Amino acid sequence: MAERLPPLSALRTFEAAARHLSFTRAADELHVTQAAVSHQIKALEADLGVRLFRRLNRSLLLTDEGQLLPPAVRRGFDELAAGVEQVRGRGAGTLTISTTPSIAANWLAGRLGRFQALRPEFEIRLMATPRLVDFAREGVDCGIRYGFGAWPGLVAVRLFSAALTPVCSPRLLEGPEPLNEPADLARHTLLHALDDMDDWRLWLRAAGVSGVDPQRGPKFEAMPLALQAAISGTGVAISRGPLADEALAAGVLVRPFDFELPSECAYYFVAPELRAEQPKVQAFRTWLLAEV
Repeated sequence: MAERLPPLSALRTFEAAARHLSFTRAADELHVTQAAVSHQIKALEADLGVRLFRRLNRSLLLTDEGQLLPPAVRRGFDELAAGVEQVRGRGAGTLTISTTPSIAANWLAGRLGRFQALRPEFEIRLMATPRLVDFAREGVDCGIRYGFGAWPGLVAVRLFSAALTPVCSPRLLEGPEPLNEPADLARHTLLHALDDMDDWRLWLRAAGVSGVDPQRGPKFEAMPLALQAAISGTGVAISRGPLADEALAAGVLVRPFDFELPSECAYYFVAPELRAEQPKVQAFRTWLLAEV
């Protein structure tokens, strides 16, 4: 007969506290009080007969026993979520995709209609967020992430590079201060996305440009806003990978220079190992690779 398991609520609370190493942040995530988190952890420690945390003055550390538990708890919740999902029949239902606002607005959203036409049996739900989602807890099936391609527990398939290249309205090329070479940027407004504030500095240094402040110019919350400002002629934005492809194809943006800066990072299709082989996830991955 299997050993009696502690309450799932206590294990869920422990996983959040262990991940954050903070009862306060775990409470915020679970929408409960810090006292409730502390009570759950104490009850779990009493149930297991070991201490799971070392409580210091201003920090929290896992004990040796506590370090053994998080991977198993996460695997358990992942498998439980996958099993519940199968019972609910979601294997042929909703496909929940997570990606950054930039990819969602400038690349993926405009293409999803083609996937929907091919696979009308799937109901598409697109989540656009700059943070790394918790696939199991938030019910996300797959996504597109930017990085080096290594995320624990996720299958990652490279989609496209993230080379940096300036883009602007073609009107700027015809104006009184033409953009013939990168040094001409000194006479133009630089546009920035707050989540990619280092891009201009990296590109200018690689292009050998001096005398241009890489921090000056308007800052926008996300790349789609910076690109829209570039389309309107406000200034010159710097794009990553395919984010400006549609605007370039439409002729509302142009690349004023030939030089682009390759990046070690790239955009990847990602899915939890337990969901990667589901038919709906495989179908989306196959279609995505064909689009790329």
